[in-house]
Amino acid sequence: MAASTMVGVSAAASGLQIASGSKIASFDGLSSRSLALRRTEVCDLSSELESKVGKSRSVTVCSLKDLRDRIDTVKNTQKITDAMKLVAAAKLQTEDIDIPLTQIRPVKKVALVVCTGDRGLCGGFNNYIIKKAEARMKELRALGVGYTIVSIGKKGNSYFKRRPEIPVDKFIEAGNSPTSKEAQAIADELFALFVSEEVDKVELLYTKFVSLIKSDPVIHTLLPLSPQGEVCDINGTCLDAADDELFRLSTKDGKFSVEREVVRTETPAFSGVLQFEQEPVQILDALLPLYLNSQLLRALQESLASELAARMNAMNNASENAADLKKNLSIVYNRQRQAKITGEILEIVAGANASG
Repeated sequence: MAASTMVGVSAAASGLQIASGSKIASFDGLSSRSLALRRTEVCDLSSELESKVGKSRSVTVCSLKDLRDRIDTVKNTQKITDAMKLVAAAKLQTEDIDIPLTQIRPVKKVALVVCTGDRGLCGGFNNYIIKKAEARMKELRALGVGYTIVSIGKKGNSYFKRRPEIPVDKFIEAGNSPTSKEAQAIADELFALFVSEEVDKVELLYTKFVSLIKSDPVIHTLLPLSPQGEVCDINGTCLDAADDELFRLSTKDGKFSVEREVVRTETPAFSGVLQFEQEPVQILDALLPLYLNSQLLRALQESLASELAARMNAMNNASENAADLKKNLSIVYNRQRQAKITGEILEIVAGANASG
C-alpha cells in the first residue's frame, strides 16, 4: 500500500513537473529573465514537494540543464561585480592620491594675482608692480596662453578698471594691516578658480621686501604647489631659507633711525621618531591650504612693508628736497630783500644830495 502511494505521489510529481515544463515551453517569446524566474519557480515548487513527501529518487528537484544555466548566470554576474569592484577601488585610490592643490596639468589659462597699495605718495612702488604685470601679460599673449587678473589694492583696482580690455576676475582691497582672515578669503577665491579648472596656474605678483632701501617686484607660482616644497618664480629662482630679520624703528638725537636686528631661534632637537596617526594624504589635505594661506599672508605683509618703506624713502627725499628748496628760496628772498634795502638807501642818499 505504501509502495503504491509512493508511486502515485511520484507520478503526480512527474505529472506536475511535465505540466510545469509544458507551461514554460509555451512562453518561448518571454525574455531570459522571465524564463529564469519560471525555472526557479519549478525548482522551488519541486523543492516544496520534496519537503512534503520526503527525499526520493523519483522526485526531480531541478533538471541538470537548469542548474547549469543558473551556474553560468551566477558566474557571469560574479564577473560583472568583480569588474565593478576593481573599477571602484581604482577610482577610490586615484581620488586618495590626487591632491587638488598639487595637480599639474597643461596650462591654458593663468590667474595673475597683482598686489598693489591703497595709497600713493610712495615713489614708484605701484608703478613697478603694474609694469611687471603688464610685461607678464605680454609674455602670456605671445605664448598663446589666456589670463585673468585678481587685483589686490585700490591703486591696482583703479588702474585695471580704466582698462576694460584687460580681463579681471575680482577686485579686492588690501587694507592697512593684512590679517589671516583676509588672506584666507583670497586663498578661497584662488582655490575655487584652480580646482574648478577655470585656471590651470596661479601666479602671485608682489613686491618682495629686501631692506628699507630696496624692494623687488617678483613673480611666484602659487598654484599648483611644488612637490619639492619650494615656491619658485618663473625664472627658476627659489626662495632661500634665511634668518628672520626685524627692523626696529627708534629715535636718536631727536631723529628717526632704523636699526637692523637679526633674530636667530634655536630649534629644539626631537628625540625619537614622530608618528602621525593620519595617512599622509590626509595630512597634506589639511596642511596645504594652511600653507597657501601663509604664503598669501606673507606676500601681503611684505608688499605692505615694501609700500611703507617706499613711502618713508619718498617722504624722506621729499623732506630733503623741501629743505633744499627752502634754503634756495631763503637765499633768493634775502638777496631780493637786500637789494630792496640797498635801493632804498640809495634813494635816500640821492634825495639828500639833491636837497643839499
